[in-house]
Amino acid sequence: MNPWFNRLASTSLVGLLFLCLAWELWLAPLRPGGSMLALKALPLLLPLFGILRGKRYTHQWTSMLALAYVTEGLVRAASDQGASQALAMAEAALATLLFAGCLGHARTTAPSRTIRAGD
Repeated sequence: MNPWFNRLASTSLVGLLFLCLAWELWLAPLRPGGSMLALKALPLLLPLFGILRGKRYTHQWTSMLALAYVTEGLVRAASDQGASQALAMAEAALATLLFAGCLGHARTTAPSRTIRAGD
């Protein structure tokens, strides 16, 4: 098993989590002092421990979760201005890396790819 995809997924998930919090609380919040949009980071906590432990099933469903963050990043990159636009592009990039890492890990750890003792 190649741990590269799991490391990619873990790193991008943690980066996306911190980016979402920093963006909506300090860097470029919708309202001064932070906004409730910081709650968008909460769903990223659900798969955190499963991703860090390399669980295949968690990688599978997290790949679908990552698509929501790709979408939000692309929409806000097209509609926002200034720092928020740059942060939105960073969110889309991190979410895309998360998606790729999750799919890669799920594919390389598929039961059909493991070597059986009788083979």
